[in-house]
Amino acid sequence: MSDFVRVAALSEVPPGSARCVRVGRKRVALFNVDGQIYAIDDTCTHAEASLSEGTVEGCEVVCPLHGARFDLRTGAALSLPAVIPVETYEVKVEGDEVFIRV
Repeated sequence: MSDFVRVAALSEVPPGSARCVRVGRKRVALFNVDGQIYAIDDTCTHAEASLSEGTVEGCEVVCPLHGARFDLRTGAALSLPAVIPVETYEVKVEGDEVFIRV
């Protein structure tokens, strides 16, 4: 089982924002939705677009390239053109530190 890795300060991901972080070779998108932090792969499964640059609507992110939607909680692809889900990561917040399990 993998350990948690510190990826950001909570203050770097204020409510309503997103941020891309790197964990080794992985690009992970962090989203703060009403104080809840979600972590998913940053790359859309349909095309090479950065999901951290997409629009967040509730607990969904809309890909900035072709409009595919993904559930931030499960990674499920919710609309075409994406059909493959994105990976999600367990998040732990301790004080002002954000950790994910990769």
